[in-house]
Amino acid sequence: MGILEKFKIGLNKSSKNFSNGFKNLVINKKIDSETLDNLEDFLIESDVGVVSAKELRETFAESKIDPRKDNLLQINLIVENYIKKLMTPLEKNIFLKENIKPKVILIAGVNGVGKTTTIGKLGKILSKNSSKIVFAAADTFRAGAIKQLEIWSERVGAKIIQSKTGSDPASVAFSAIEFSKKNNIDYVLIDTAGRLQNKKNLMEEFKKISKVLKKIDPNSPHETILILDATTGQSAINQVEEFQKITPISGLIMTKLDGTAKGGILLAIAQKYNLPIIAIGLGEKEDDLELFKADNYAKALMST
Repeated sequence: MGILEKFKIGLNKSSKNFSNGFKNLVINKKIDSETLDNLEDFLIESDVGVVSAKELRETFAESKIDPRKDNLLQINLIVENYIKKLMTPLEKNIFLKENIKPKVILIAGVNGVGKTTTIGKLGKILSKNSSKIVFAAADTFRAGAIKQLEIWSERVGAKIIQSKTGSDPASVAFSAIEFSKKNNIDYVLIDTAGRLQNKKNLMEEFKKISKVLKKIDPNSPHETILILDATTGQSAINQVEEFQKITPISGLIMTKLDGTAKGGILLAIAQKYNLPIIAIGLGEKEDDLELFKADNYAKALMST
């Protein structure tokens, strides 16, 4: 199966939402001011964001849609091109070989978004390149997260550094880096807690982890990736806002896009925050985490 087909399958619910919505609004309709207003309202309801919806409305109006041609195809193409233009500059490949060893990747996100599973899937992608990987189980407040990371480490052939439940997360991160330096490890992926309801403690925890990492390498962590769950809709936007107050974010991964009809939420986040997008989750299988490509995302979202 090609990558575009995987994107189409993963974004099937969202694609059907856009297709059905646009059909009802533009088939056999004159694209007048009322139709444009209805299109804008529909886009907002589909979670693409107020700014993107307004810009798309203006683009629809300026494009002078030809009534002699298929309205739906013209609308789809306008949206597809808009997405590509906005999101192509945000593509970010963190898997390119660099002169950094180990490359330290700090994973952030609220509990339940799929952080630990995403770390496992990232590990699988990296292991395909014969990279040596360490998982650091620094979400020490949840025994389940540590156990889950153990299972993934066995599955992808990664070493795991862990401690007892409730121990200091920063000490786990420190031990993982020390081990990695001594054992020629390529990548360290650090799992972290995600208790946003206790934001002050979480902020202090991230500061402490970052401070400890910089004692070993002033440039560490080299990436801080925020994991978001597409099924949470507008809540995902709020999470970006809150985590940027806690720690600098260098990239996003959005999970569970296959589980929602509002996959346009990624477009809203891209428009508002302009943060690099590393990968998206298109299913529950081990190989369903795909590097983000704006072209594939746009075509899959607007396929009919």
